[in-house]
Amino acid sequence: MRITTDMHRTIIIGGGAIGLSLAYHLGQRGEQEVLLLERNQLTSGTSWHAAGIVGPLRATPNMTRLAMYAGELFPQLGAQTGQDTGYRRTGGYWLARDPARMDELHRIAALGRHFGLTPQMINIGKLAQQMPDLATDGLIGAMSVAEDASVNPVDLCMAYARGAKAAGVEIRENVDVAGLQTAGTQITGVRLADGSVIEADRVAICAGAWSKRLAQTAGVALPLQAVEHMYVVTEAMPGLAQPFPVVRDLDRGIYIKGDAGKLVIGGFEPDAKCWDAFGPEGDRPFLELAEDWDQFTPFMEAALALIPQLETAGIAHFMNGPESFTADTRPLIGQTPQVDGLYVAAGMNSVGIMSSAGVGRALADWMIDGEAPMDLWEVDIARVDPATASDAHMNDRMAEAVADQFTLHWPYKQPKAGRGLRKSALHAQWAGAGAVFGLTAGWERGLWYARDKVERDLPYSVGAQHWQPIAEREAAIMQHGTVLLDLSPFGKFDITGPDAAALLNHIAAAQMDVAVGRAVYTPLMNAKGGIEGDVTVTRTGARAFRLTSGAATRARDAAYLRRHAVGMDVQITDRTEDEVVIGVMGAGSRDMLTALSPDDFADFPFSTSREVTIAGQHCRATRVSFVGELGWELSIPAAHGAPVWEALHSSGAQPMGHYALDACRIEKGFKHWGHDLGPEVTPLEAGLGFAIDWTKDFLGKPALEAQRKAGTSRRMVLMQVEGAPLILHDEPVWDAGRVIGLTTSGAKGARTGLTLAFAMIDIAPGEKLAATANRQFQIEVAGQMYSAVALTAPPFDPKGERMRG
Repeated sequence: MRITTDMHRTIIIGGGAIGLSLAYHLGQRGEQEVLLLERNQLTSGTSWHAAGIVGPLRATPNMTRLAMYAGELFPQLGAQTGQDTGYRRTGGYWLARDPARMDELHRIAALGRHFGLTPQMINIGKLAQQMPDLATDGLIGAMSVAEDASVNPVDLCMAYARGAKAAGVEIRENVDVAGLQTAGTQITGVRLADGSVIEADRVAICAGAWSKRLAQTAGVALPLQAVEHMYVVTEAMPGLAQPFPVVRDLDRGIYIKGDAGKLVIGGFEPDAKCWDAFGPEGDRPFLELAEDWDQFTPFMEAALALIPQLETAGIAHFMNGPESFTADTRPLIGQTPQVDGLYVAAGMNSVGIMSSAGVGRALADWMIDGEAPMDLWEVDIARVDPATASDAHMNDRMAEAVADQFTLHWPYKQPKAGRGLRKSALHAQWAGAGAVFGLTAGWERGLWYARDKVERDLPYSVGAQHWQPIAEREAAIMQHGTVLLDLSPFGKFDITGPDAAALLNHIAAAQMDVAVGRAVYTPLMNAKGGIEGDVTVTRTGARAFRLTSGAATRARDAAYLRRHAVGMDVQITDRTEDEVVIGVMGAGSRDMLTALSPDDFADFPFSTSREVTIAGQHCRATRVSFVGELGWELSIPAAHGAPVWEALHSSGAQPMGHYALDACRIEKGFKHWGHDLGPEVTPLEAGLGFAIDWTKDFLGKPALEAQRKAGTSRRMVLMQVEGAPLILHDEPVWDAGRVIGLTTSGAKGARTGLTLAFAMIDIAPGEKLAATANRQFQIEVAGQMYSAVALTAPPFDPKGERMRG
């Protein structure tokens, strides 16, 4: 290998819209020694053939915040750089053919208005007036978005490049990066195809479909798959509205946009055709694949039905080029949990042009400041399960992942393709008990337990959920009997060594230096006082602890622990798949466990843990509960879990599904990281002040002390909602004619029958909870307003007598 002395602070791999935006924004932040490497020419991968649609409105708050920035930046780039981007606001329409789609559009419109956009729900008559080119047969309504726009993808990229160079960024074309260089868990640079090495402190992979192989050289798995993505451009069509708006016929899977008097027609299909980015043509710049009218004809037919004028229009060009998609149709952004200093921005799922502004700025801030500039968990690469990155799985997922861009996002919808990657060692037992499995953080987990075929095949709904009566039936067992919960997917980490207690006391808000056998609930903190983790820590020895976290955050939590343990004498071991965990919950749980064990469950206080024997098997029992009932969590070596499960089930315990568990946790006022809690939410705002030990020092304490002194300006409250709407998340909360917050999660209580929602709302500094409860709230759900009241205590067992009895 030929080693060079070439060194840079930051290397960006990839000269498409994402890499160039990152380079531009690093330059705007004043970052020096930034080098961008492109293996061919700028834009020659996928950016050059993008359709150029710019849509600021997305389905979630943070994705909308990211997308809206394009509407601010794109018009400015031309004036700043002298390179016009072709940005033009055209307006747009999202069409609906299904009543359930109207529910979805109402929800998205409410979110958009909250962020200052101007979406409007319109009827078919108004749509026909505004868009006479459309045939409205079969349509039932639409959402108009004035801020929809278009941009010229190549011109945009050239503007990014020009702005980056003006700020001192170096761009090298025709430089092929063969792999990444690491030392332990730290990135050190890149290795080029000619054998030379360029050293760097930070590397960002922004190579689109080609990112996967590069990441593999550093031991990082990216669930990316390139597919053939097609659109056609018509010949000029006289008489079209100018500018022609962006039209999304969502229920037909197509989009249409104007292009200088022509129309661009594309779509997102089921059973997308996979393309090998590393095959014979993978290195060809500006690649166009063969026309495929068999694949595209359904989209063309849908377009003809929508715009009859197309009958006489010719096709000027059929574009078929590669686009990369992810397993869950969400981008991969952020610092990799496995390698420090290695960042990724890839898998844009065909919306890279419109996403480039927000993603580039967010990642630049992340790289410079060392933390995400906002809560980006839904696109954070740390959410990735490495098992999903296999070629076989990604090929399977393309049966529906591409179409998922436009398919109806039913509440509680479950994927069908690519299932069965992760199963508990007790999967057969849960299946035999009637589990209707769904994916929770990549694990197959019983959502509910069916008694017959009818209960297995329940339809989706935007209203009352058909599984709700089953969840209520399952939860009712706990009043007198015992249920079994599948808790095996939870992240489990053993933290041992002389500095174990010191590490945990540094990152946790609660006191960790407790007696052996104590289990402590605590938030894990960041320097700003935000919540990085929502965990239970059990002291298992003088120098040993078990940390239990959520299933979805396993990789994220492992990276968080590892990074904070640098320089400490401590070992962190992931035990997630070494053990199964069975929740044994309900009024009958103590008697059942006593009958199956020689150990004393009568003298077993809440928040304690000990080694026990159940059905002849050694395990650890911890008395905690996420459902608010008397109960224990049994951690058992995976190979020995079946006898314990069988003994419990034979003794009369019945399985309870994930949906019932969630319905129980909310009526007990228990919060969930990723929805209710996150890095921008402090324990004081979330009502978790009880979990803070103010007598010790810990990460983020100064920020919390300042907030406690000044008083919080917002509060998370549990609300009871009248009228039984389906509460999901991100519904606007109104007070005195204005939006003062959003819901964070919701469910119908499985034991109380109440419709409940957590919401983060604005309050006056120092406002007491009782005063908040006296305010008159409404929650906007799918275009309707519902009265809501903030509760001062959880509606189920507010004193915790059942759980602690």
